[in-house]
Amino acid sequence: MPPSPAADLTDRQLRRARFATRAQFFAFGFITGSWGTHVPSAKAHYALSEGQLSIALLAAAVGAVLCLLRAGTIVEWLGPRRVTQLAGLTLCVSLASVLLPSSGSGAPLAMLPLVLLLGVFGASTALFDVAINAEGSLLETRGGLKVMSGFHGMWSLGAMTGAGVGGLLLHAQVPALWQLAGACAAALLVMLTVSARMLPEHPAVEHDPADGPRRRWTGLLVLLGLLGAAGLMAEGAIYDWSVLWIVQDLQQDQAVGAAGYAAFAGAMALTRFAGDWLRTHIPAPRLLAGSGLLAAAAMSTALLAHSAWVAVPALALVGAGLANVVPILLMAASRAPGVAPAAGIAAVSSLGYLGFVAGPPLIGGVAHATSLTGGLTVLVAAALLMAWGARRLPT
Repeated sequence: MPPSPAADLTDRQLRRARFATRAQFFAFGFITGSWGTHVPSAKAHYALSEGQLSIALLAAAVGAVLCLLRAGTIVEWLGPRRVTQLAGLTLCVSLASVLLPSSGSGAPLAMLPLVLLLGVFGASTALFDVAINAEGSLLETRGGLKVMSGFHGMWSLGAMTGAGVGGLLLHAQVPALWQLAGACAAALLVMLTVSARMLPEHPAVEHDPADGPRRRWTGLLVLLGLLGAAGLMAEGAIYDWSVLWIVQDLQQDQAVGAAGYAAFAGAMALTRFAGDWLRTHIPAPRLLAGSGLLAAAAMSTALLAHSAWVAVPALALVGAGLANVVPILLMAASRAPGVAPAAGIAAVSSLGYLGFVAGPPLIGGVAHATSLTGGLTVLVAAALLMAWGARRLPT
């Protein structure tokens, strides 16, 4: 069998590809943070109720999940470089179009363009996400260096930057349409420019026909996906409920709630940048188990103490605990026997994303029956499940 094209990568190619992938993760995070800042802008632009806005946001989630079912095949067929170009273009154009002039009446037909655009945006983000993670997994495998956590750290840094820039521009009263269009244009320029430095092609997965048809799902991938769902359920709970919990249950003002959210996001970013060192020195099962136990212990302490002085640093520890869950699981998925890296990543991402989407409503239901403090115990249970399942990870 001839050697794989990826087997003879030079140090220069690897360095260029690592730089490009860091930039792609940052640009992707920047777009995510920019959109998060302007969700209220879309609500006002289309004169939507909270229920209508939920439907529109659900369209993005549905688009992402549906695309994840075939994203691995697409990335395997076209390669990450082409996919980042195509998906980057569609996600930036669709998001930049969200705030274009509309009737703004709030009627069902008036919000149809928003639903369609967010559906395309969600599908494009899922495809882009699988592509850059497939690139990152190959760079780590063939380059001999742990790099995946650092890539995800760049995503966190990009998201914080996008949200921060958006907040400053809102304070300066720059029109929301200009802001979102400018953010998308800047991100697209980065995505298309650095894509030329990505690896030219990825190797095909060796498969023995005697083993039967190649499977897209294996027991290992299901396990990894369920652990990813638990981790992302916990992460989504903090994103959606932490500020309200601090304001409502701890009776603090919104600035304290924002401090708790910032502590979580900042600690997650910093721990991801340290994550490659941690993954080099600590076996994946042990690191994942420790991460889950840290997140569970920190959140339990915050819920039991019922104090803002405890809640803010505790949320930082939760962020540190959850920071490396996704990089650990995606690297394991990329090495699943007999499965293409992109297909493994897409399979685990699809289950993980379902947890991310389903978690906040589940917590809301428990909170409705008990309290928001009671609802957030779901996060503790998810983190403990993640720690328990870590022992099944391949070393």
